Amino acid sequence: MRFGIFIPQGWRLDLVGIEPAAQWQVMRDLAQRADAADTWESLWVYDHFHTFPVPTEEPTHEAWTLMSAFAASTSRIRLGQMCTAMRYREPAYLAKVAATVDHVSGGRVEMGIGAGWYEHEWRAYGYGFPSAGERLGRLDEGVEIFRQAWSTGTASLAGKYYQVDNAIVRPLPVQEGGIPIWIAGGGEKKTLRIAAKYARYTNFSGDPAEFARKSELLRAHCAEVGTDFEAITRSSNFNTVIGATEAEVEQRLSDLQAKLAPVAGADTAKGWIDGMFRTSPAVGTPEQVIERLTEVANLGLGYAIVNFPESAYDTSGIELFEREIAPALR
Repeated sequence: MRFGIFIPQGWRLDLVGIEPAAQWQVMRDLAQRADAADTWESLWVYDHFHTFPVPTEEPTHEAWTLMSAFAASTSRIRLGQMCTAMRYREPAYLAKVAATVDHVSGGRVEMGIGAGWYEHEWRAYGYGFPSAGERLGRLDEGVEIFRQAWSTGTASLAGKYYQVDNAIVRPLPVQEGGIPIWIAGGGEKKTLRIAAKYARYTNFSGDPAEFARKSELLRAHCAEVGTDFEAITRSSNFNTVIGATEAEVEQRLSDLQAKLAPVAGADTAKGWIDGMFRTSPAVGTPEQVIERLTEVANLGLGYAIVNFPESAYDTSGIELFEREIAPALR
């Protein structure tokens, strides 16, 4: 199994209590820490503008600006977004941005891309909130623009949603064949079909039963469009809270809930911890996490991207993962 790590950027209220002027230093230091650790193949941020699980006035740092900053301040680790919302930037422009960051990084960019879902920020930023069909149609057409741009240096498409006419995207990315595309989302009829057409990587639920179902649907879509299912690496994201004992895990969850409550509200904080963390396969002791992730690995999970919600304040959970969990899962 391969591993990526999320860098806190504020979206999940994971920089609360840190002055905004000091937050870049925290993010940069964690990125450089991951860059120096062999455990991590990649680092990731979210492409969101308003905090989650509720919109607040806490800072959320913009994903592609961070990509460029991380490109210049790290040397080895790969750089991804989970996931860029296609509608937030015109695809020919985004192809240009990503190619530029690929040069700054020396060829280390991943393109995590999806249809987008966070209605509150869509409407607040003036994007409206089109139907799922339109959002997925834009995803399909936009990825086709990426492929043209990164393979030929130009893109033309007279699509339903996007029209580009010989858009020049040079320099080409450093990476031969273009920037790897991750299609994020588990929509069974359209998203997974788009993934079958274009993706080197997919990203959907790490719950064993759901992962198995999505995998078989992806296999069927690959057969229909004529692509190699086995050539696509399947990944999942995991909220991760680990401790040496179950009591330590419980204390970490309680501490996290207490940190969230003043900004998100007590009920929201409790619901988020119960719904997003207590149900995660990557919450528990090292032995428990190894057992659960091994189950998903046996179903075909090749890449785990883990989010440590306390990492801006405490890296001991990361250290425990590096020392005990990652070696066992490799």
